[in-house]
Amino acid sequence: MPPFTVTSTLATYATCIRSSRSNNSRICLPGVARAGIRTHVGAPAFLGQRRELQCVTKMSAKKGQTSARCSAAITTERVVEVQLGDRSYPIYIGSNLPWNKLLQAHIPGKTALVVTNTTIAPLYLDRCVAALSEGGKIRVETVVLPDGEEHKNMEVLMKVFDKALECRLDRKTTFVALGGGVIGDMTGYAAASYQRGVNFIQIPTTTMAMSDSSVGGKTGVNHPLGKNMIGAFYQPQCVMIDVDTLTSLPDRELASGLAEVVKYGLIRDARFFEWMEENMGKLLARDQEALAYAIERSCINKAEVVAADEKEAGLRATLNLGHTFGHAIENNLGYGAWLHGEAVSAGMVMAADMSARLGWIDQELVDRAERLLVQANLPVTTPDGLGKEKFLDTMSVDKKVADGQLRLILLKGALGECVFTGDFDDPNLMKHLTDSVHPILLEEGKNSQKIFANINYEVTEIPTFK
Repeated sequence: MPPFTVTSTLATYATCIRSSRSNNSRICLPGVARAGIRTHVGAPAFLGQRRELQCVTKMSAKKGQTSARCSAAITTERVVEVQLGDRSYPIYIGSNLPWNKLLQAHIPGKTALVVTNTTIAPLYLDRCVAALSEGGKIRVETVVLPDGEEHKNMEVLMKVFDKALECRLDRKTTFVALGGGVIGDMTGYAAASYQRGVNFIQIPTTTMAMSDSSVGGKTGVNHPLGKNMIGAFYQPQCVMIDVDTLTSLPDRELASGLAEVVKYGLIRDARFFEWMEENMGKLLARDQEALAYAIERSCINKAEVVAADEKEAGLRATLNLGHTFGHAIENNLGYGAWLHGEAVSAGMVMAADMSARLGWIDQELVDRAERLLVQANLPVTTPDGLGKEKFLDTMSVDKKVADGQLRLILLKGALGECVFTGDFDDPNLMKHLTDSVHPILLEEGKNSQKIFANINYEVTEIPTFK
């Protein structure tokens, strides 16, 4: 049973919240899937199955007394808690969530700055502003950035600081990230930096951000020489995942985010991987129950790892399976040419293939990984025109390099097991890159076909990657 004390059961959902990060009272959420507690994974509650949820108390260490901090009753389906002591925070996951109550419960001051992009603003900005400003207690400012990975840089980030300063926002303000992974990363870094740190909230609107990037506090921007090389670890006040926003997500973006979902199955959750093998069609068809379950399970996996290793001293690095190879693809093609998940997908297959070359996994596992990624409509080989020299040059400035030694996340053992290691020799890596990358450009329009050339089963529809 989860280690908390239940004092009352409510027909609707009452949440107990921490008053601020300056004291030891933290958010205790009813019925939460807590990091480190696996029992919640085996029996997920799907959307529409309303549960009775509890208001949770916190025991006083000095007097043995209990106390509860409860907001107004609100309704939701799933809550996952990221346990980081007095910086713990909830991840709300559901459909038709009450944005006003959830968001306002996590804004201690009287101002908020919503950061979004040109794609998301016409869809959800008005709703977000209305939810924050309802009741008239919070003044809401907005800033709209250009959309795309190519704009994830310091120059564009300055627009957030410009707006905050123009509006005289102080240290009690809250930045709100409304968008995908790029907006979340940039808003988080802006919050970490503005006046040396203000609160922020994540409202992810893509599968990539919902299942991975919005959770765990990694924030930052790209540099021309490396992806996410400038940034900070900075945790949000909460993450609000309304799966209804996925209805507006393009198919290519939906598939891109599924790469990170597949990753969790490969590195630490074999049962989840097997579930995806049976349900990938439902995910691509945007079945709400399937998407909510996949997002919840991904968040639980991420929360467990972050709780154990917040600043990536070891365990958290395993969440970067395929990312060293993938970042090399993104950097050398130019940010935005391939979506992040597309590059990670090809990178994960490269990592799996190298693991098999080292004798650490069976070829059958490589084939299963490739098959699932192709089912997800993702690339499984590198694009043409890169070459191993470009790969090596980019990989040499990867964040996982330590004392000049390249370290990779590779699969080792059964499905769901991996290692973070530098225990491979350069000839093996060079041979792997020689076989995996394609320095010669194909004719215009043929690159997509090359991506799937090494798969020996039928692909009914091959996407075009631009």
